[in-house]
This record gives sequence, C-alpha cells and structure tokens, in this order.
Amino acid sequence: MIRNYLKIAWRNLIKNKGHSAINVIGLSVGMTIAMLIGLWIGDELSFNKYHRHYDHIGQLMTTQTANGETGTFPSTVVPLSNELRTKYAGDFKLVALTSEGTHILAVGDKKISQNGMWTEPGMPAILSLNMVKGSYSNFNDPSSMVMAQSVAKALFGDTDPINKVVRIDNKTDMKVTGIYQDLPHNTTFYATKFMLPWNNPANWWATQKTAWDNHDCHLFVLMNDHADFKAVSAKIRNITRPYFKLNNETMQVHPMSKWHLYSDFQNGTAVGGRIQFVWLFGVIGLFVLLLACINFMNLSTARSEKRAKEVGIRKAIGSVRGQLIGQFLSESLLVVFLALLLTIVLTLWAIPYFNHLADKEVDIPWGNPLFWLFTLSFAVFTGLVSGSYPAFYLSAFNPVKVLKGTFKVGRLASIPRKVLVVVQFTVSIILIIGTIIVLRQIQYAKNRPVGYSREGLITVEMNTPDIFGHYEALRRDLIQTGAVEDMAESNSTTTQIRSNNFGFNWAGKPADFNPVFGCIAITYDFGHTVGWKVVNGRDFFRSFPTDTDAFILNESALKMSGIKNPIGKTMYWNGKDHVITGIVKDMVMESPYNKTVATVFMMKPDWANLITLRIKPTMPIHDALLKIEPVFKKFNPGSPFEYKFNDDVYARKFSDEERIGNLASVFATLAIFISCLGLFGLASFVAEQRTKEIGVRKVLGASVANLWRLLSAEFVILVVISILIAAPLTYYFMQRWLLGYQYRITISWWIFVCAGVGAISITLITVSFQAIKAAMANPVKSLKTE
Repeated sequence: MIRNYLKIAWRNLIKNKGHSAINVIGLSVGMTIAMLIGLWIGDELSFNKYHRHYDHIGQLMTTQTANGETGTFPSTVVPLSNELRTKYAGDFKLVALTSEGTHILAVGDKKISQNGMWTEPGMPAILSLNMVKGSYSNFNDPSSMVMAQSVAKALFGDTDPINKVVRIDNKTDMKVTGIYQDLPHNTTFYATKFMLPWNNPANWWATQKTAWDNHDCHLFVLMNDHADFKAVSAKIRNITRPYFKLNNETMQVHPMSKWHLYSDFQNGTAVGGRIQFVWLFGVIGLFVLLLACINFMNLSTARSEKRAKEVGIRKAIGSVRGQLIGQFLSESLLVVFLALLLTIVLTLWAIPYFNHLADKEVDIPWGNPLFWLFTLSFAVFTGLVSGSYPAFYLSAFNPVKVLKGTFKVGRLASIPRKVLVVVQFTVSIILIIGTIIVLRQIQYAKNRPVGYSREGLITVEMNTPDIFGHYEALRRDLIQTGAVEDMAESNSTTTQIRSNNFGFNWAGKPADFNPVFGCIAITYDFGHTVGWKVVNGRDFFRSFPTDTDAFILNESALKMSGIKNPIGKTMYWNGKDHVITGIVKDMVMESPYNKTVATVFMMKPDWANLITLRIKPTMPIHDALLKIEPVFKKFNPGSPFEYKFNDDVYARKFSDEERIGNLASVFATLAIFISCLGLFGLASFVAEQRTKEIGVRKVLGASVANLWRLLSAEFVILVVISILIAAPLTYYFMQRWLLGYQYRITISWWIFVCAGVGAISITLITVSFQAIKAAMANPVKSLKTE
C-alpha cells in the first residue's frame, strides 16, 4: 500500500511540475533557514559546554550603586581570592584570580603578539584544559607557563616545545611546561592562548593583596559538587563590606551556564542578554518555515477541484477516508523529503556565508545521530503539518456530488487560503519593518557626534619596558617622518575608558554624594592629537608648569559635579587639590548607544601604557605606516609593530546590532521570496480557474487593464489587511527593544508607509504576470468548449 501511495504521489508530482517546483523550492528555502537558525541556536545553547565542569564553574560579579545607578560588572579585587579560599573552603573546590591582556612572546628572532592571562594555579583545572603535551601540575612554579597548540606551532614549528624558554614582553623568561588543545570558538576563553603563573614577579597584580578598592581582576571558582549558586551567593553577598564601605557593594557567583546568554543585569539580577536573540531567531525560523508550509497548504487546497473526481472515484470503488488521508500525506512527505535533500545542499552552500555573517563556526554535524534523528523528525513533522489540512480537506469530499457534477467548492472554501496568505504577509511585513528599525537605530548611533576626530588615529600598546621613558624623543622622530601630525600617551584609548575612580571632593559637594568618574591619564599633546573640542578654559600646555596637577573635565563630569564657573576651581583627589583648567565637549568613548561617561582628564604620564598618533590626512595610510614602523622598531625592538585604527575599533561597537540587522535582512528577504512564490502559484491557479469568466468579460468589452485590476484586487486587499495587523504588532515589540538603548531613534510613521507600499508593490509585481497573461489570452480558445 505504501509503495502504491508513493508511486501515485510521484506521478502527481511529475504531472504538475510547476506546482511541484514551487512547493519543493519554497519548502527547501524555509527548511534551510530553519536548519541554519537551528545550528546557530545549538551553538549558542552549547556555549562553554566544552569545559568538563561546566555546571560547577562560576565567576564573581560585583554590584555597586554609583552616580544614582546600580551596575553589575565582572571585575573584582585581588584580596577576595584569599578570603574565599580561607573562609568559604566548604563551598569552593578551586578559586583562581586572572588578569587578561595582550603580551609579546619571543623565541629567538621570532616575536608574536597573543592574548593570555596571569592566573592563579587553579585556573587550568577549573577550565579542564585538554593537555596534549606536558601538564599544568607544575603551574605553581613562577617561571612556568602553559600555551595553546596554535601558539606552540607559531613559535616552535614542529619542534617539541616542552621545557623550551619563551621571553614575555622582552623582560621575563618563562619555561613551557604544558601544551593544551586550543579552546573552541564557542567558549568565553577562546582568545586565551597562554597562561602565566600569578606569583611571578612580573605580574604587578600579585602585589595588590590588600587593595580592596582596586577592581580590575577577574575571579573564577569551581563550586563543590552539592553547592548551590544562589545559596552561596547569598552567603558571600556582603563579603567585602568590612573592607570596602562605598557604593553599597555586593558580590554574587554567576554560573558559567548563564555567562553567555544572561549577561545583562538590573539591580544586581541577571535579566537577559543574548537569550533574547535566541528567542528572536527561533521565532523567525519557525515563522519562515510556517510560510513555506502555508504555500503547500494553499496550493494543495486551491487545486482541490481538479482532484475532486479522483477522490470521488476512489471513494466509489471502496477507498475509505483513512486511505485517502494516507495518500495525500504521502504526497506531502515525498515533497518534504525532496525538499530536505535540496535543503542539505543549500545549507552546505550557505554555511560559509552564514558563519561570516553571524561570526560563528557552525557546521553540519554529520556524525551526530541526534542531529539526524532531529532532522528527520523535523522533516516528518513539517510534512504532516503542511499536508494535514489538504489531506483532511480533500478526503472529506462527497463522492455522489462529485461524480454527478453538482459538487462546487463554494465561496467559503477560499477563506482558509486567504487567512493563510494574510498570515504569510503579516510575518513578512513584520520582518521588513523590524529590519528597517534595527538598521535605522544602528545608523542613528553611527551618526552620533563623537566629540573628536577618529580619522587617521591609530593606537599602539606600550607592551615592553623598552618603549617607556622616551616620550619626547619618540614623538619628535615620528613627527619628523612627515607622516605623523602629532602623538600622545594615555592609559585609555578614545574608544574605551579603562579606569574609573571615586573619592573626589569639591566645594559644595553633598556629603552623601560619592560619584565615580572615568579617569584618563594623558600627556600634553593628547587633546591636539585626538582633536577634542575645548568649550571652556584651555588645554594642557607645557608653558604652564602647574598643569601637571590640573584637571580637564568633560561636559558630563561638569554637569554631574554641579560646579558653577569651573575654570580655576579645585577638586580634591588622591591627597591633593587639582585646578580645573578646561572643559571639553563630551567624547563617545564607551557604548555609542548609552550616555557619555563623566570623565576627568589628568596629567599622569607615569600611568600611560598606550600611544595614540594621528596620521597626516594628506599621506596614504600604507605609505605612512611604512615610515612609522622603523621608528617604533628603534624605540621598541623587543616587539613587533602592531597597531589598531581607532575608527575600526569604534566600528566594532556596532557589530552585534549590525549582525542582527544583516541576518534579519536576509531572513526578511527570503520570507518575502517564499510568500511571493506561493502568491505566484495561487495567482496562476486563480487565473486558470477563471479562464472562461475572463473570456466572457473580454467578449463583453472588458479591457486588459480592467481584467488585471479584477484579478489583482483580491490579493492586494489581503496584503492591506496584513499591513494593518503587522504595523501595531511591530511598533509594540520594536519600541520595547529600543528601550534597551539610552541613545535611540523615535519610530517614524514613514517606516510603516514604506513597508506597506513595498509589500503592495511586490504583490502587484508577483500577481501581474499571471493576471496580464490571462487577460491577454484569446477568448475564442477559452469559450470554444461551451
């Protein structure tokens, strides 16, 4: 029986090639999107599961209230590690401090720059590193190190690296005692390529054992087997209060299972993060697949009259309804499995582009039986969903009426099809409007004035002792190349504030007000180099010796302090008074979507660890870099010349939103394609169904334009209904999404008008081919059988 079902199903597919092609292509595109999104969601949900102790690893998070806002961040203090280890040993198996950064690794003349960390001995065990050579058992030795395979390969080639010496930052020699397998892309520590022992004298953080106010390290723990994260967090909540009494500080242990998907906090509680994207794309994948299934349902039920006699004859010769349902479902499943084959081909083709777009490294897990079980189950489910309505609808025909010729589908029979078309276009229009709003929000933030000139700025890390202490000579030589306009040093780039401090005081400050300011240590030429805008007072100048103890505030810092007529006023901090010499326009140095951080600029050359320089706009970048590199080689021979363009770093601040916008654009385009594919098939059927009516109308004098309007109007009305449903739904959800940004657009009415006009235009283009073709047909041919 099943063989007979499949044989008849195949014959019907071959007989109706156009109808079959639309079904297979529509379903395969929908299933491809669903499969890609499924792979993406699987990668997101499996993030960090590479680590053997995934369920028991946690990170200490600090919550503070400052400047009237409560924030939670992963940085903590050095002495907390020993506090947990000694007073809460029953809750933690291992505790490990880390300090991440970029370092120069050198073996002979070979020098490379890699990201690594200083860490206490427990970290390799917490992460359950997969050691391929040596071990981390000797990590207590301050002169040992472990590194990833890729770094070992880059430094030593095929030579055994164990017990070989690597020079770190041209000042410390370390012995390689272990090589671990590179961590996969979907782990938090993917970029960590080596580990150095915490108690090495070169690690400045190891000297901060009593600094309860310096929050700039990360602390990871491995919980005991039966320890509960919430219970332990409650136990250590106020652990720092005896030592740090400001900002209402509290601590908690954030489970590794929530690091990636629940990284957003409100009032000290994890409330979301990337999990919203998992839900978003899951819903999009489901709806796009639903659009493809709707096509199948619509086209199958639309052709019901052509199969009415087949159903009548089958029932007359003894077929029961269950057999007919089986027949139609088998046809549906055959279409789905043909679509599945095409889906696998399309997915293989699309994965490289998808990975680039989504910043992923997903692939089809060919050897995973669970994947194939899920895929086949998914295909069967899709086939049953898309084939169920046609199967039950067609099998219910009355054989007597069909064979007597009195069977008519009736006007109400088209209502389900119309509802499904409305659903299709509602989903498509929601995706279109949502994509436009996302892209506008990104562009709005990109167009935000940043308060300085990004073009031509590059930043170089001061990563070895050689580069320090040569500021004037280095600046002079760089300017003499003719490629550099100016140069300065600082402890933060123009795209990130690396230091925040409290303890400021000034005349008129309320006693209970303890604000936190971003603190940027700079040299004299910083303002001229970055091109900041002084709106009151003046810049720092060498001709004013007192500027070494002066402050420059940005507009946000001035507003937060409430100081009137600030020039010449003093702020007390770090044991001395500092005169305010200038106010500069706010610079966007953190998230372009949030308000500007209140920032104090101060003359602290000894804090500087970054060089910022501006390339002359008249010189090509490539030529300028060729002139700049020898100067850095002269002053910093122990390091390769590596730099970052500040505008590139700033552009990466939009990467998450741009990725979402680009993916949404692709999905919206494919959703429209699937919807139009189905609309094209329906328009073809309607034109075929009304052939004789069109012939009569032409004989009675109807023009081609009249007939085109007649055939197109029904579909346009359905799309207009879709617009009316989609517009308020999209406004509600996108308005909620925008509330997550402090610097955001206002949703404009024209977005909905443009999306509506676009949807109607696409509908008319899709339908018009079949409508005009039917309207131009010779009425003699359509009426000659009457």
